Amino acid sequence: MTPARRIALALLWLAALAVAGWVIGQRLQLSGDLRRFMPTAQTPAQKLLIDELGEGPGSRLLLLAIGGDAPQALAAQSQALGQALAAQDVFKLVANGAGQGLDAVPERLRPYRYLLSPTLDEQTFDADYLREQLDQRVQDLGSPAGELIEPLLPGDPTLEMLRLAEAWQPAQAPQTLHGVWFDRAGRQALLAVETRAAGFDPTGQHSAIEAIRSAFASARGASPAQLTISGPGAFSVEIGGRTQREASLIGTIDGIVFALLLWLAYRSWKVPLLGGLPLATAGLAGLGAVAALFDGVHGITVAFGFTLIGVVQDYPIHLFSHQRPGLSPWASARSLWPTLGTGVASTCIAYLTFFVSGVDGLQQLAVFTIVGLATAALTTRFVLPALIDPAPRDAAGSPWLARAWTRLARWPRIGLAGSASIAALALAAIVFVPGPFWQNDLAKLTPVPADALARDAQLREELGAPDVRYVIAIERGDAEAALQASEALMAELPALRRRGAIAGYDLAARYLPSAKTQRERQRRLPDAAALRGALAAAVADTPFRSDAFGDFLADVERARAAPPLSARDLAGTPLAVSVDGLLLQRAGHATALVSLTGLADPAAVEAAARRHGGRLLDLKQASESLVADYRGRVLMALALAAVLLAAAVWIALRSPRRVLRVLAPMALTTLLILAVLRLAGVELNLFHLVSLILAAGLGLDYALFFDHAGDDRAEQLRTLHAVIVCSLTTLLVFALLALSSIPVLRAIGVTVALGVAANFALALLIVRAPAAAATEGAHAHA
Repeated sequence: MTPARRIALALLWLAALAVAGWVIGQRLQLSGDLRRFMPTAQTPAQKLLIDELGEGPGSRLLLLAIGGDAPQALAAQSQALGQALAAQDVFKLVANGAGQGLDAVPERLRPYRYLLSPTLDEQTFDADYLREQLDQRVQDLGSPAGELIEPLLPGDPTLEMLRLAEAWQPAQAPQTLHGVWFDRAGRQALLAVETRAAGFDPTGQHSAIEAIRSAFASARGASPAQLTISGPGAFSVEIGGRTQREASLIGTIDGIVFALLLWLAYRSWKVPLLGGLPLATAGLAGLGAVAALFDGVHGITVAFGFTLIGVVQDYPIHLFSHQRPGLSPWASARSLWPTLGTGVASTCIAYLTFFVSGVDGLQQLAVFTIVGLATAALTTRFVLPALIDPAPRDAAGSPWLARAWTRLARWPRIGLAGSASIAALALAAIVFVPGPFWQNDLAKLTPVPADALARDAQLREELGAPDVRYVIAIERGDAEAALQASEALMAELPALRRRGAIAGYDLAARYLPSAKTQRERQRRLPDAAALRGALAAAVADTPFRSDAFGDFLADVERARAAPPLSARDLAGTPLAVSVDGLLLQRAGHATALVSLTGLADPAAVEAAARRHGGRLLDLKQASESLVADYRGRVLMALALAAVLLAAAVWIALRSPRRVLRVLAPMALTTLLILAVLRLAGVELNLFHLVSLILAAGLGLDYALFFDHAGDDRAEQLRTLHAVIVCSLTTLLVFALLALSSIPVLRAIGVTVALGVAANFALALLIVRAPAAAATEGAHAHA
């Protein structure tokens, strides 16, 4: 093929990649939902955790704090910000203390106060009760609170709405200054915002946060005030932004150094460009396959998948390093294909085991990896040779490489005894180093800085948020049944608090009684004639006019005829935040939650919950058990992968000695990685385990090519050249990842970087054969 045709083919390949990238970009939907990387929940606590993690109101809550100015100025900014956000569709609710209390229930729902309040459980609206209440109102009007109470009296002489507002106040509600919420120090105005987008919907949360910042910029004006935003959605946006920035920086550095290394290794400006084509093709093919087979591609899948450059970049490098004058690129590719194909097939078989995990995220990783590896290998074998110029030089003729190989040849080869000793030392470190072996805390996988998490905890405490570790869950077929059961439990909770078993509690039934309870209260309301007569008798003995309470009579009549209030009717009101967070509804299923603070006697609380068909759930323990279940599935996949990988190598080599020699570096490297991490005090997480397969694929690649070289010195030098270039470029990629602030990327980087170094050294010391005459070498690996 002429140089002009090679250039045309390369340009055609680039154009195909550009078109494919555009098509995939149109279809691609990135997801940040961590539930994709969780196994199927088995226990009630795990199911609750998974539901709440991605879709629950808690994941949608953003906490805002405005500070840096005088309290009155901050209050005005809070008012302006709250009004601006409340007018936008991206927010389900905005609360800042303004309009709370008596205004927690809008005018359209005011008649329902008689159905929501427990007053009618013990009282009736007869003349005696109404006279008692009106006498109390006369005294109230003479008190300092008289100006506040007087406007309420025509429609609510019993102050039912005021009683409800007081009952609904959380035990640790934030203080109110200048009409809005402030922290205890009075230096920061506080707001709570619920977004319509789920907490781990990065696009929706980004839009919400941008809207908040824009509205605050308008509300602040020239004030020096600063806005702090916290919560799962804010963390999700921060994680996404940081991941994108770090991935862009690492990718840029990798690309520059990768091109520089290839230019230095092959002294040709074309090699870096041609070597990048199989890599780009592999990445797009993997991404396209995941986009086609799954509803949304997880960001972790993309981040991990593109680290495939650490493996697939080896394929064109081997082809370049084995080029020599007198041998066409096609012949070189054919001679390398059995070895290259064995490595690719073995690694793909190893990743196939992720399909048995039952975890959507791992299955995405498997598809991305298998398609990417296969695409890179096939394009290297069947397309790339057409673009390569005939080799002007042979890597085996390099003087520095010959000197390096001569020095390496003096190193003693490691046999069975040496391998057993290394394995024993590594196992001793793994087993006997003190400290936790596994990392079960999901929170430690987040890249959110510790100070930001501390700030979030502080804001939640200021806003009176309950302890989210322990909850009572009552599951029923619908919301009505769940509310009825929680009402029965609510009767026991005050006694538990008096005994010190709990410090406080909250549940949806405090704000929204069941329809059954509301109907019972409706039946206790007197009809219009009876109420009018009782009220006339009561008013006769007071200074009030006989026609002063017409609004009261009308509201009671509306309450008698109204259908029971449901959670759906509360949408858009401050009450919706409390009810939606404590009453989780799905199709054909509802869960009423009781949040607990200061749990001191779990046994007593558990016994009370069980009497009413509920369970006391420890969400921290649930998250740890979920991680443990996930780890068990990954370990099962790893064990199966090891068996299948060994079987694939056996089928390819058909020699017990060669198979053991090829697998030994990979197996020892796995033990050494685990030992080094244990000695460094690193608790192993799921991504360390997943990365072990990637490291194993690299080790298998190095070992197979040293085995392929046999004892032919020239072939050994070409293989050494290829493996040095492969290991340096791969080490660069994963060393940079090891410096990342993203825990997932850091775990991958550290694990694979250790694997590259150990695999290179062990492949040299175990697999390489002594050099012999070229004819003998040819016979050795024929």
